[in-house]
Amino acid sequence: MEQRSGAELDALIEEATVDTYDEVEAVNGFLAVIDEHLDVPFTTTVLGVEVNVVEIRLTNDSRLVARCVRNGLRQDIGLAELLLPQPPPAGAHWVDAYRRWSGC
Repeated sequence: MEQRSGAELDALIEEATVDTYDEVEAVNGFLAVIDEHLDVPFTTTVLGVEVNVVEIRLTNDSRLVARCVRNGLRQDIGLAELLLPQPPPAGAHWVDAYRRWSGC
């Protein structure tokens, strides 16, 4: 998958946050586009362990997290910190835009 330029990511950020008035609404905008475009589930590695990402969720404190599952156990990992697999799933450019917007 090709790396997106800063201008391309800025355009995605604009699309995700159009008509939002604060940070909470902007995070919800990102959740909507990620839900629509990111190909979930996918497999990745967290701390050297293979996990399945089964959903992207919004926490009570308005952060996006990836719900990771392995052997019946689950753990939420901040989406901005999640290592994406290579090749990344379809729609991963929205995660890159979220990371840019969130300053990660």
